[in-house]
Amino acid sequence: MGSVEKGEIPLQAAIRECHEELGEKAIFDKSKIEFVMDFIETATSDPNLKIHMYIFRYNGVLEGELTISNEIERFMWFGVDDDTSILSNTLKNKIIPYALEQGLIY
Repeated sequence: MGSVEKGEIPLQAAIRECHEELGEKAIFDKSKIEFVMDFIETATSDPNLKIHMYIFRYNGVLEGELTISNEIERFMWFGVDDDTSILSNTLKNKIIPYALEQGLIY
């Protein structure tokens, strides 16, 4: 994922990043995007780098076509029973527990 660029608000950055990751044919209804939380975390790949993460939830079904972008090789669905060693501490300790609690994943 990227970052909020100059002149953007976090919601605009989230939509731009989703298009970069999921393709321009993915359709996002801004009224269905809900801010969930934000936090500062140490990057998994660089212990000296702090990143500000914004988490949004899409309250609906994505419309359009999801395509693989140049930024990723393939889509990977991550299940709650999968090995969490590849995930950051915040994903393991905050985001996944929140998603489980809210019934977003099961």
